[in-house]
Amino acid sequence: MVKSRLLFLLLFFLSQVSPAIYAQKLITYDAGMGTRDPENSDVWILYQRVRAEHDGMVLYADSALLNTSRNDFTAYRKIKIELTDTTTIWGDHLYYDGVSRTLDIWDDTVILIDGATVLKTTHLMYDRNTSTAAYTTWGHTYSDGKELLSREGYYNSETKQLDIYNKVELYDSSMRLFTDTLLYNTRTHIASFVSPTHIYSDSVTIYSEYGYYHTDSAFAQSTKASRITTEQKILTCDTLYYWERLQLGEAHRNVVITDTVNDVVCTGRYGETNQQTHCSLVTDSALVTMADEADTLYVHADTIRVYVDSSRKLQRINAYYKVKFFRNDVQGMCDSLDYIAADSLMRLFKEPVLWYENYQCHSDSIDVWHDTSGVRLAHLNGRSMMEQQVDRDKFNQLKGKRSEVFFQKGDPTHADILGNAQMVYYITEEDSVGRQSLIGVNTGVGSDMRIYFESRQPWRLTTYGSPDMSTYPLSLLPDEQRRLPDFKWMSGNRPRKPEDVFLR
Repeated sequence: MVKSRLLFLLLFFLSQVSPAIYAQKLITYDAGMGTRDPENSDVWILYQRVRAEHDGMVLYADSALLNTSRNDFTAYRKIKIELTDTTTIWGDHLYYDGVSRTLDIWDDTVILIDGATVLKTTHLMYDRNTSTAAYTTWGHTYSDGKELLSREGYYNSETKQLDIYNKVELYDSSMRLFTDTLLYNTRTHIASFVSPTHIYSDSVTIYSEYGYYHTDSAFAQSTKASRITTEQKILTCDTLYYWERLQLGEAHRNVVITDTVNDVVCTGRYGETNQQTHCSLVTDSALVTMADEADTLYVHADTIRVYVDSSRKLQRINAYYKVKFFRNDVQGMCDSLDYIAADSLMRLFKEPVLWYENYQCHSDSIDVWHDTSGVRLAHLNGRSMMEQQVDRDKFNQLKGKRSEVFFQKGDPTHADILGNAQMVYYITEEDSVGRQSLIGVNTGVGSDMRIYFESRQPWRLTTYGSPDMSTYPLSLLPDEQRRLPDFKWMSGNRPRKPEDVFLR
């Protein structure tokens, strides 16, 4: 009887309101009890199991106020709003504007559930026209094992897009993400960031200022101010792709990979770092620098790979195609280079050339050992040749099947020319004021030879195995003996400073 009377009175009132309201869908209701507000006849006060409907939305509450002239609804306590079959909101206080189709709901904890997504806050606004929920008083979202926290946020229940701002956090069991602006889709599980962002996992930290992270595949892409940090390495670049499960990073443009444990830095236009294979790669203007107590080695090549072992110690460096390198004490070039850290050994292959002070060495391959004082030993393997310029067109030359050059504290002490040794050696004389002048030239062959150095200059030569030696005045040296076979003076290719390793 009460319900019938309330319905009659409501229909009667609606017949008296302005015709403009008929252009809108009106809020309808059902309640255990209700009465007209004595101070405002347009308002109905509803009690007990209140249920209201408007344009496909169903709302439940303990009590409510319905303003029929404004077509709005205010509800209190135990509020449940069924927006769609999958989207529901709970709260304790509600204002709904039937004209603008907007909800304003607040409580100690307002809860929006949309399928597998749960959003909690204290004050939520929902626009039914755009299917968008908004909060500005902190929100906590749970979705498929991911949690998101922010001071401000907007969630679209149709597109499943969550745009959150101001002290944003995204985390699950394997990672944590911190930023100021995040666009997260609960359907695709892709988080897009457009502000400074840190992503932390067990093995790596990613920094980016623009990019996205796929929370299911743990794949990240960054296109601005990109950086990866591990316990051992820091990789920076313009564009970064990182597969966390493969522990593989791919970098493009302005690539810098820094090994903080071994003082090794790799740069190039393209790079990779692989934690599973313990390898870093750079190519396209590739350069690696390695510092020790004595000096810094600069190596340039088309492609460079740096390997560390399982204990994070430097293992080897491979550089190949058009290699040039520079240290203050030694420089060189070749087609491929292999540096073995455990032995402090640098191996040069395919037309290698080595320069030390005013000496040039070339051979089929060259092995160079060094220690903290500099070069310690050099092996020239196959068709070895050593040259020193003494005048504009005059060169000391030593040739053999192979050679060994020995150093002490970085200075050469002696060199052995082994197998079919040949020489062209200019004789100098020093006058009373210390000026050097050329007085003749020695040429000859022997099975082996040894040359001794003093103050980095050759001062004595010894031959072995039935040598055949000749001494000529400068003017009488036969032309065919001025140059030994395989003589090549290549000082124009020598890097004189670190930047020269890029010169072809």
